[in-house]
Amino acid sequence: MKAPLALILAIFSLAPLRAEQLLSVAGGGAKTADAPATECALREPFGVEFAPGGEMVIAEMERGNRVLRVDARGMLTLLAGTGVKGFAGDGGPARDAQISGVHNLAIAPTGDIYLADTWNNRVRRIDAKSGIITTFAGTGKKGFTGDGGPAAQADFGMIIQVALDPAAQHLYVADIANRRIRRIALATGIVETVAGNGASGVPADGADAKTAPLVDPRAVAVAPDGGFYIIERSGHALRHVDPAGKIRTVVGTGKAGATGDGADARLATLNGPKHLCLDHDGTVLIADAENHLIRRYDRKTGVITRVAGDGTPGPLRRPHGITVHDRVLYITDSYHDRILRLVP
Repeated sequence: MKAPLALILAIFSLAPLRAEQLLSVAGGGAKTADAPATECALREPFGVEFAPGGEMVIAEMERGNRVLRVDARGMLTLLAGTGVKGFAGDGGPARDAQISGVHNLAIAPTGDIYLADTWNNRVRRIDAKSGIITTFAGTGKKGFTGDGGPAAQADFGMIIQVALDPAAQHLYVADIANRRIRRIALATGIVETVAGNGASGVPADGADAKTAPLVDPRAVAVAPDGGFYIIERSGHALRHVDPAGKIRTVVGTGKAGATGDGADARLATLNGPKHLCLDHDGTVLIADAENHLIRRYDRKTGVITRVAGDGTPGPLRRPHGITVHDRVLYITDSYHDRILRLVP
Protein backbone atom coordinates (compact mmCIF):
# COMPACT_ATOMS: atom_id res chain seq x y z
CA MET A 1 0.00 0.00 0.00
CA LYS A 2 1.42 3.36 -1.03
CA ALA A 3 1.80 6.04 1.63
CA PRO A 4 -0.37 9.14 1.09
CA LEU A 5 1.41 12.16 -0.36
CA ALA A 6 0.69 14.24 2.76
CA LEU A 7 2.39 11.62 4.98
CA ILE A 8 5.41 11.45 2.70
CA LEU A 9 5.75 15.25 2.77
CA ALA A 10 5.52 15.29 6.57
CA ILE A 11 8.28 12.70 6.90
CA PHE A 12 10.67 14.56 4.65
CA SER A 13 9.96 17.96 6.22
CA LEU A 14 11.81 17.04 9.41
CA ALA A 15 15.32 17.70 8.09
CA PRO A 16 16.96 20.71 6.40
CA LEU A 17 17.74 20.64 2.69
CA ARG A 18 20.98 18.92 1.70
CA ALA A 19 22.52 17.82 -1.58
CA GLU A 20 21.96 14.07 -1.25
CA GLN A 21 19.50 12.49 -3.65
CA LEU A 22 16.80 13.47 -6.13
CA LEU A 23 13.67 11.35 -6.14
CA SER A 24 11.04 11.43 -8.92
CA VAL A 25 7.53 12.06 -7.56
CA ALA A 26 5.69 12.70 -10.84
CA GLY A 27 6.29 11.81 -14.47
CA GLY A 28 8.12 8.97 -16.14
CA GLY A 29 5.07 6.84 -16.94
CA ALA A 30 2.78 6.48 -19.93
CA LYS A 31 -0.68 7.33 -18.58
CA THR A 32 -2.16 10.76 -19.30
CA ALA A 33 -4.02 11.41 -16.02
CA ASP A 34 -6.32 9.87 -13.40
CA ALA A 35 -3.55 7.58 -12.20
CA PRO A 36 -0.66 7.65 -9.69
CA ALA A 37 1.59 10.59 -10.58
CA THR A 38 4.65 8.38 -11.09
CA GLU A 39 2.73 6.34 -13.67
CA CYS A 40 1.75 9.39 -15.73
CA ALA A 41 3.61 11.15 -18.51
CA LEU A 42 4.38 14.85 -18.09
CA ARG A 43 4.96 17.06 -21.11
CA GLU A 44 7.59 19.71 -20.49
CA PRO A 45 6.74 20.66 -16.90
CA PHE A 46 7.93 24.17 -16.10
CA GLY A 47 6.05 25.35 -12.98
CA VAL A 48 5.26 23.61 -9.70
CA GLU A 49 3.52 25.03 -6.63
CA PHE A 50 1.39 23.75 -3.74
CA ALA A 51 -2.23 24.61 -3.00
CA PRO A 52 -3.34 25.46 0.57
CA GLY A 53 -4.61 21.90 1.06
CA GLY A 54 -1.21 20.43 0.16
CA GLU A 55 -1.99 19.37 -3.41
CA MET A 56 0.85 19.76 -5.89
CA VAL A 57 -0.04 21.79 -9.00
CA ILE A 58 2.06 21.43 -12.16
CA ALA A 59 2.08 23.67 -15.25
CA GLU A 60 3.27 22.33 -18.58
CA MET A 61 4.83 24.42 -21.34
CA GLU A 62 3.84 24.17 -24.99
CA ARG A 63 4.46 20.45 -25.44
CA GLY A 64 1.71 19.95 -22.88
CA ASN A 65 -0.42 23.10 -22.55
CA ARG A 66 -2.06 21.68 -19.42
CA VAL A 67 -2.25 22.32 -15.67
CA LEU A 68 -2.30 19.21 -13.49
CA ARG A 69 -2.97 18.43 -9.84
CA VAL A 70 -1.47 15.71 -7.63
CA ASP A 71 -3.83 15.08 -4.71
CA ALA A 72 -3.18 13.69 -1.23
CA ARG A 73 -3.42 10.13 -2.57
CA GLY A 74 -0.64 10.80 -5.07
CA MET A 75 -3.12 10.69 -7.98
CA LEU A 76 -2.57 13.01 -10.94
CA THR A 77 -5.66 14.65 -12.47
CA LEU A 78 -6.27 17.31 -15.10
CA LEU A 79 -7.01 20.78 -13.75
CA ALA A 80 -6.90 23.00 -16.85
CA GLY A 81 -6.16 22.90 -20.55
CA THR A 82 -7.16 20.63 -23.40
CA GLY A 83 -3.57 19.99 -24.44
CA VAL A 84 -4.12 21.99 -27.63
CA LYS A 85 -2.17 25.24 -27.88
CA GLY A 86 -4.42 28.27 -28.30
CA PHE A 87 -6.62 30.76 -26.50
CA ALA A 88 -10.17 29.81 -25.64
CA GLY A 89 -12.48 29.06 -22.75
CA ASP A 90 -12.66 32.25 -20.69
CA GLY A 91 -15.78 32.13 -18.53
CA GLY A 92 -16.04 28.36 -18.69
CA PRO A 93 -14.52 25.30 -16.98
CA ALA A 94 -10.72 25.45 -16.92
CA ARG A 95 -10.53 21.83 -18.12
CA ASP A 96 -12.13 22.90 -21.42
CA ALA A 97 -9.90 25.94 -21.97
CA GLN A 98 -6.96 26.36 -24.32
CA ILE A 99 -3.72 27.78 -22.97
CA SER A 100 -0.46 28.48 -24.76
CA GLY A 101 2.55 27.40 -22.79
CA VAL A 102 2.37 28.14 -19.08
CA HIS A 103 5.83 29.02 -17.83
CA ASN A 104 4.81 29.23 -14.20
CA LEU A 105 1.99 29.76 -11.73
CA ALA A 106 1.13 31.21 -8.33
CA ILE A 107 -1.50 30.01 -5.87
CA ALA A 108 -3.29 32.33 -3.45
CA PRO A 109 -4.32 31.33 0.10
CA THR A 110 -7.87 31.09 -1.26
CA GLY A 111 -6.70 28.37 -3.65
CA ASP A 112 -7.17 30.58 -6.72
CA ILE A 113 -4.48 29.85 -9.32
CA TYR A 114 -2.77 32.49 -11.46
CA LEU A 115 -1.13 31.21 -14.66
CA ALA A 116 1.61 32.87 -16.70
CA ASP A 117 -0.04 32.06 -20.05
CA THR A 118 3.11 33.06 -21.87
CA TRP A 119 2.35 32.90 -25.59
CA ASN A 120 -1.11 34.39 -25.02
CA ASN A 121 0.51 37.39 -23.28
CA ARG A 122 -1.97 37.02 -20.46
CA VAL A 123 -2.33 36.04 -16.83
CA ARG A 124 -5.21 33.59 -16.51
CA ARG A 125 -7.00 32.94 -13.22
CA ILE A 126 -8.69 29.71 -12.14
CA ASP A 127 -11.32 30.18 -9.44
CA ALA A 128 -10.79 27.58 -6.71
CA LYS A 129 -14.48 27.19 -5.92
CA SER A 130 -16.03 27.12 -9.38
CA GLY A 131 -13.14 25.88 -11.54
CA ILE A 132 -13.91 28.70 -14.00
CA ILE A 133 -11.00 30.27 -15.91
CA THR A 134 -10.83 33.97 -16.81
CA THR A 135 -8.22 36.47 -17.96
CA PHE A 136 -6.85 38.44 -15.03
CA ALA A 137 -4.28 40.54 -16.91
CA GLY A 138 -3.31 41.25 -20.49
CA THR A 139 -5.19 41.98 -23.70
CA GLY A 140 -3.40 39.25 -25.62
CA LYS A 141 -1.52 41.82 -27.68
CA LYS A 142 2.25 41.86 -27.19
CA GLY A 143 3.40 45.34 -26.19
CA PHE A 144 3.77 47.70 -23.26
CA THR A 145 0.79 49.77 -22.17
CA GLY A 146 -1.47 50.23 -19.20
CA ASP A 147 0.62 51.21 -16.17
CA GLY A 148 -1.62 52.98 -13.68
CA GLY A 149 -4.75 51.38 -15.07
CA PRO A 150 -6.55 48.03 -15.07
CA ALA A 151 -4.24 45.10 -15.76
CA ALA A 152 -6.92 43.44 -17.89
CA GLN A 153 -6.62 46.36 -20.33
CA ALA A 154 -2.80 46.45 -20.34
CA ASP A 155 -0.41 45.00 -22.90
CA PHE A 156 2.43 42.77 -21.72
CA GLY A 157 5.51 41.50 -23.51
CA MET A 158 5.64 37.74 -22.96
CA ILE A 159 4.59 37.04 -19.38
CA ILE A 160 7.09 34.45 -18.24
CA GLN A 161 6.48 34.15 -14.51
CA VAL A 162 4.10 35.31 -11.78
CA ALA A 163 4.56 35.40 -8.00
CA LEU A 164 2.46 36.51 -5.05
CA ASP A 165 3.81 38.51 -2.16
CA PRO A 166 3.61 36.78 1.26
CA ALA A 167 0.49 38.76 2.20
CA ALA A 168 -1.16 37.83 -1.13
CA GLN A 169 -1.99 41.48 -1.83
CA HIS A 170 -0.05 41.82 -5.08
CA LEU A 171 0.80 39.62 -8.02
CA TYR A 172 4.27 40.27 -9.43
CA VAL A 173 4.81 39.65 -13.15
CA ALA A 174 8.12 39.00 -14.91
CA ASP A 175 7.37 40.86 -18.16
CA ILE A 176 10.51 39.66 -19.89
CA ALA A 177 10.15 41.13 -23.37
CA ASN A 178 9.48 44.56 -21.82
CA ARG A 179 12.45 44.09 -19.44
CA ARG A 180 10.28 45.00 -16.49
CA ILE A 181 8.87 43.59 -13.28
CA ARG A 182 5.25 44.71 -12.97
CA ARG A 183 2.95 44.46 -9.97
CA ILE A 184 -0.83 44.07 -9.92
CA ALA A 185 -2.91 44.87 -6.84
CA LEU A 186 -5.33 41.98 -6.36
CA ALA A 187 -7.95 44.21 -4.72
CA THR A 188 -8.11 46.80 -7.52
CA GLY A 189 -6.52 45.10 -10.54
CA ILE A 190 -4.28 48.15 -11.11
CA VAL A 191 -0.86 47.44 -12.67
CA GLU A 192 2.41 49.33 -12.18
CA THR A 193 6.09 48.85 -12.94
CA VAL A 194 8.31 48.23 -9.91
CA ALA A 195 11.61 47.46 -11.66
CA GLY A 196 13.08 48.09 -15.10
CA ASN A 197 12.85 51.03 -17.50
CA GLY A 198 12.51 48.94 -20.65
CA ALA A 199 16.15 49.32 -21.70
CA SER A 200 18.62 46.42 -21.75
CA GLY A 201 21.52 46.79 -19.37
CA VAL A 202 23.05 45.98 -16.02
CA PRO A 203 21.60 48.13 -13.22
CA ALA A 204 24.04 50.10 -11.10
CA ASP A 205 24.14 49.09 -7.45
CA GLY A 206 21.99 51.47 -5.42
CA ALA A 207 20.01 52.74 -8.40
CA ASP A 208 16.25 53.29 -8.31
CA ALA A 209 14.84 49.99 -9.57
CA LYS A 210 12.05 51.69 -11.54
CA THR A 211 14.46 53.75 -13.62
CA ALA A 212 17.24 51.16 -13.96
CA PRO A 213 17.76 48.87 -16.96
CA LEU A 214 17.43 45.10 -16.77
CA VAL A 215 18.85 42.45 -19.08
CA ASP A 216 16.03 39.90 -19.12
CA PRO A 217 14.02 39.51 -15.90
CA ARG A 218 13.07 35.85 -15.96
CA ALA A 219 11.58 35.32 -12.50
CA VAL A 220 10.76 37.18 -9.29
CA ALA A 221 10.32 36.19 -5.65
CA VAL A 222 8.98 38.52 -2.96
CA ALA A 223 10.39 38.64 0.57
CA PRO A 224 8.32 39.25 3.72
CA ASP A 225 9.85 42.73 4.15
CA GLY A 226 8.45 43.87 0.80
CA GLY A 227 11.74 43.62 -1.06
CA PHE A 228 12.09 41.20 -3.94
CA TYR A 229 14.62 39.23 -5.96
CA ILE A 230 14.95 39.04 -9.75
CA ILE A 231 16.66 36.30 -11.76
CA GLU A 232 18.24 37.43 -15.03
CA ARG A 233 18.75 34.53 -17.43
CA SER A 234 21.09 36.12 -20.00
CA GLY A 235 22.38 38.47 -17.33
CA HIS A 236 23.57 35.40 -15.38
CA ALA A 237 22.75 37.17 -12.13
CA LEU A 238 20.45 37.57 -9.15
CA ARG A 239 19.36 41.12 -8.32
CA HIS A 240 17.76 42.34 -5.10
CA VAL A 241 15.37 45.27 -4.77
CA ASP A 242 15.11 46.45 -1.18
CA PRO A 243 11.92 47.82 0.45
CA ALA A 244 13.05 51.35 -0.46
CA GLY A 245 13.15 50.40 -4.15
CA LYS A 246 16.94 50.34 -4.58
CA ILE A 247 18.43 47.59 -6.73
CA ARG A 248 21.78 45.81 -6.50
CA THR A 249 23.38 42.65 -7.84
CA VAL A 250 23.85 40.03 -5.11
CA VAL A 251 24.88 36.95 -7.13
CA GLY A 252 26.86 36.71 -10.35
CA THR A 253 29.49 38.58 -12.30
CA GLY A 254 27.37 38.76 -15.43
CA LYS A 255 29.51 36.16 -17.17
CA ALA A 256 28.38 32.58 -17.74
CA GLY A 257 30.11 29.96 -15.61
CA ALA A 258 29.80 27.60 -12.66
CA THR A 259 32.27 28.98 -10.15
CA GLY A 260 32.23 30.36 -6.64
CA ASP A 261 30.53 27.81 -4.38
CA GLY A 262 31.38 28.40 -0.74
CA ALA A 263 32.51 31.97 -1.34
CA ASP A 264 31.28 35.52 -2.02
CA ALA A 265 28.23 35.18 -4.27
CA ARG A 266 29.03 38.43 -6.07
CA LEU A 267 32.18 36.81 -7.47
CA ALA A 268 30.43 33.59 -8.45
CA THR A 269 29.19 32.73 -11.93
CA LEU A 270 25.80 31.40 -13.01
CA ASN A 271 24.77 30.00 -16.37
CA GLY A 272 21.29 30.77 -17.65
CA PRO A 273 19.38 30.71 -14.35
CA LYS A 274 15.67 30.27 -14.94
CA HIS A 275 13.83 30.40 -11.63
CA LEU A 276 14.15 31.08 -7.90
CA CYS A 277 12.25 30.72 -4.65
CA LEU A 278 12.70 31.63 -1.01
CA ASP A 279 13.41 28.94 1.57
CA HIS A 280 11.78 28.97 5.01
CA ASP A 281 14.71 30.92 6.50
CA GLY A 282 14.75 33.62 3.81
CA THR A 283 17.67 32.24 1.81
CA VAL A 284 17.25 32.26 -1.95
CA LEU A 285 17.28 29.05 -4.00
CA ILE A 286 18.30 29.43 -7.66
CA ALA A 287 17.55 27.08 -10.55
CA ASP A 288 20.93 27.44 -12.29
CA ALA A 289 19.54 25.68 -15.33
CA GLU A 290 22.43 25.49 -17.79
CA ASN A 291 24.75 24.38 -15.00
CA HIS A 292 22.28 21.57 -14.09
CA LEU A 293 22.34 22.79 -10.48
CA ILE A 294 20.21 24.22 -7.71
CA ARG A 295 22.22 26.74 -5.69
CA ARG A 296 21.53 28.68 -2.49
CA TYR A 297 22.31 32.32 -1.77
CA ASP A 298 22.54 33.12 1.93
CA ARG A 299 21.50 36.75 2.26
CA LYS A 300 23.07 37.03 5.74
CA THR A 301 26.56 35.81 4.82
CA GLY A 302 26.55 36.62 1.10
CA VAL A 303 27.81 33.11 0.34
CA ILE A 304 26.58 30.82 -2.46
CA THR A 305 26.53 27.02 -2.16
CA ARG A 306 25.33 24.01 -4.17
CA VAL A 307 22.10 22.32 -3.06
CA ALA A 308 21.25 19.75 -5.76
CA GLY A 309 22.70 18.38 -8.97
CA ASP A 310 26.30 17.48 -9.77
CA GLY A 311 26.89 19.91 -12.64
CA THR A 312 26.30 17.32 -15.34
CA PRO A 313 23.11 16.77 -17.38
CA GLY A 314 22.55 13.34 -15.84
CA PRO A 315 20.52 13.62 -12.61
CA LEU A 316 19.25 17.17 -13.21
CA ARG A 317 19.13 18.13 -16.87
CA ARG A 318 17.03 21.30 -17.12
CA PRO A 319 15.60 22.67 -13.85
CA HIS A 320 12.90 25.13 -14.88
CA GLY A 321 10.85 25.60 -11.72
CA ILE A 322 11.52 25.21 -8.00
CA THR A 323 9.45 25.56 -4.86
CA VAL A 324 9.78 24.70 -1.17
CA HIS A 325 6.85 23.05 0.57
CA ASP A 326 7.12 22.03 4.23
CA ARG A 327 10.89 22.58 3.98
CA VAL A 328 11.21 20.11 1.12
CA LEU A 329 12.55 21.27 -2.24
CA TYR A 330 10.66 20.32 -5.42
CA ILE A 331 12.14 20.78 -8.90
CA THR A 332 10.68 20.52 -12.40
CA ASP A 333 13.08 18.94 -14.87
CA SER A 334 11.58 19.94 -18.22
CA TYR A 335 14.01 17.77 -20.20
CA HIS A 336 13.40 14.55 -18.29
CA ASP A 337 9.67 15.45 -17.92
CA ARG A 338 9.60 14.81 -14.20
CA ILE A 339 8.99 16.47 -10.87
CA LEU A 340 11.85 15.74 -8.48
CA ARG A 341 12.06 15.99 -4.71
CA LEU A 342 15.28 16.54 -2.82
CA VAL A 343 15.58 13.73 -0.29
CA PRO A 344 17.51 14.74 2.88
